[in-house]
Amino acid sequence: MDLSILLVLVQDGIVNGAIYGLLALALVIVFTVTRIIWVPIGEFVSFGALTLAMLEAGQMPGTVALTALLGLGAAAARLWAARARLTPAGVARCLLTALLPAGLAALLAWACLAWGAPQPLRILAALAIVTPMAPFLYDTLYRPMAGASVLVLLIASVALHLALQGLGLIFFGAEGSRTESLADSLLEIGPLLVTGQSLIILAVTLVLIAALALFFGHTLLGKALRATAVNRLGARLVAIPPALCGHVAFTLAGGIAALGGILISATTTLYYDTGFLIALKGFVAAVIGGLASYPLAALGALLIGLVESFAAFNASAFKEVLVFMIIIPVLLWRSWRMPAALDEGEE
Repeated sequence: MDLSILLVLVQDGIVNGAIYGLLALALVIVFTVTRIIWVPIGEFVSFGALTLAMLEAGQMPGTVALTALLGLGAAAARLWAARARLTPAGVARCLLTALLPAGLAALLAWACLAWGAPQPLRILAALAIVTPMAPFLYDTLYRPMAGASVLVLLIASVALHLALQGLGLIFFGAEGSRTESLADSLLEIGPLLVTGQSLIILAVTLVLIAALALFFGHTLLGKALRATAVNRLGARLVAIPPALCGHVAFTLAGGIAALGGILISATTTLYYDTGFLIALKGFVAAVIGGLASYPLAALGALLIGLVESFAAFNASAFKEVLVFMIIIPVLLWRSWRMPAALDEGEE
């Protein structure tokens, strides 16, 4: 292996690690706030990329109808949950907050198809279509069972993953798609050629990480999410509504996952089920961070990206095996560190 190949492998590992890092951060946000291991995050990766691909092809994505249906379901769930204290203003607010995002998404999709919008506007339309699905799913599925155990919530997530994957096959078919690159330029750094799309992926990742740090550290809503993650009961006692925190956490995670799929779809062909494998690698990174530490999750994602890149070059047949084996020593190390805490919990 010469220097040029080494640099290319490192570049691929860092770029892929950036995508895995975004998904790991999204998974940590959802788990710390709601105790939900969000298995369907992979479908949001695929939905974001394939929705954009259909807009580029001049077709109306099936995800527009799905967002509208989920919006109706979320509105019905909110009205049922608040049935004992409903007022006309409350009914209007529930309907508006649930149906307005779906209507806006449909309007943006129609405008992109009717007027031939440029690529940045199509990306915004795809994000507007896919992102609202996350809080809608929280309202319809997870919020009614908010008091359930982590295992029950995990089983519900697996069932939802299977349902969304089937819908993805119906909406997009079995063929894969790639989207247009946001930058076709090449930057030559010594023996290394860096694509413009790779630079955009890294820049977007760094901007998102900085924005999340500012959000959680310097805004009232971000501090409310941190308080809920530390102590849900204590947060409720100081008037922090857990439902609001759940909505915000799922909205952030859904948007991040859809954006990750859009970014990687310009360099990799994505299928309706590709997002699940990408999300699994993000989950491994989140586990490295203990499903609680954002910096450790980001470092774990970088490690996974590098291991995957070098394994694909040296032992492509065992690439996925080597990547997922990273989780074994991490779990062993964590189990050795906390045996006493587990015994107390069991008692």
